[in-house]
Amino acid sequence: VQLQASGGGLVQAGGSLRLSCTASGLTFSNCDMGWFRQAPGKAREFVAAISWNGVAAFYADSVKGRFAISRVDTKNMVSLQMNSLNTEDTAVYYCAATERRGGRNIGSWDAWGQGTLVTVSS
Repeated sequence: VQLQASGGGLVQAGGSLRLSCTASGLTFSNCDMGWFRQAPGKAREFVAAISWNGVAAFYADSVKGRFAISRVDTKNMVSLQMNSLNTEDTAVYYCAATERRGGRNIGSWDAWGQGTLVTVSS
């Protein structure tokens, strides 16, 4: 299984970025997909997830209303649109996949990408 995340970079506070993750080696349409992030010196934390059929999505309280997760099964791709970024969003962002039901816990996810760095400047 390979999850390739892209789209990270440097952005000013208040700006936007769109992350994408392309998956291979799995049956994408069977998988819940998620995004986590890890800031320097902190534990990896849940950001957002979308169900295998795209019907359900849920978010960490810290990003609700600012971030949106979506998927395109024909491209084996999950995306995270991030708006109104602030300095607390600075982190390495990881995509994750599971054929179980993915949740807010890291342990509920089976495959991880390599991460893409998002830096928000003030």
